[in-house]
Amino acid sequence: MHRSGATMAWNVFKFCTALRALGSIMILLVLGVVGVTYYSVVFTNYGPALYDGGFNSLTAAVILFFFHCFLIMLLWSYFSVVLTDPGSVPPNWRPAMDEERGEADPLNGSEFNGSQPDPLNQRIRYCRKCNQLKPPRCHHCSVCGRCVLKMDHHCVWVVNCVGAQNYKYFLLFLFYTFLETSLVTMALLPHFIAFFSDGEIPGTPGTLATTFLAFVLNLAFALSVLGFLIMHISLVSANTTTIEAYEKKSTPKWRYDLGRKKNFEQVFGTDKLYWFIPGYSDEDLRRMPALQGLEYPSKPDFDSQDF
Repeated sequence: MHRSGATMAWNVFKFCTALRALGSIMILLVLGVVGVTYYSVVFTNYGPALYDGGFNSLTAAVILFFFHCFLIMLLWSYFSVVLTDPGSVPPNWRPAMDEERGEADPLNGSEFNGSQPDPLNQRIRYCRKCNQLKPPRCHHCSVCGRCVLKMDHHCVWVVNCVGAQNYKYFLLFLFYTFLETSLVTMALLPHFIAFFSDGEIPGTPGTLATTFLAFVLNLAFALSVLGFLIMHISLVSANTTTIEAYEKKSTPKWRYDLGRKKNFEQVFGTDKLYWFIPGYSDEDLRRMPALQGLEYPSKPDFDSQDF
């Protein structure tokens, strides 16, 4: 039995190492899809159409305008997820105690809605892998090899964990990816249909193949990203993460649910001007440590919600 456990641990380690190596390849894959799409839309189809004159030129100009706007926001959001630390536990972190009341002051839903803290849900957890206390909503990522604040999941597409500090950027990446791929799919649909028509199709075999590939790739991404986007919107509306969604099913009242508006503001901030860009206002940045939930109660709990 002991030998079997050791073998399983070794296999998990190898799997995590493989995921780290896969991450860099996934970034190149994303950039490759962007490159193929850009070549097909701009250089092969709608760039030359700008010189046709009349309605064709107007249509091409509109498509290229929105194509570049969505692409800029997509790449901005994507690299914000890749390069932003998802949230690490501060060194020697300890829960803050309220000396007057003789109790901990948890940073969870009870602080925002004015209700009394629920002592059954207030427990200090300890990560045996990092040898440190874990704040609420914090989980250990076996791929990154550390605890991540408000961890949602580890995403190989962005070579990073999605957590407290970059979850908004991840959602914007999904949002702009859906808009971009949907636009490209609709823009290339007439050219895709032309493949199966009896008429003569302009272009070289290489450009036709690129157009065909770009259409199929963008259609596939649009459909798959739509599913993830709907799922994460529902998670944000309930103020939960992908990991916590399983825990929530067994909880009568989810303690972090503050109502849809406040749940949304916890992720996207309170300043509406920053909702659709991968960034926060100065005021929201000052509130960020509180939203990460770096304080909470007393009894150490050696539970192993590690991933």
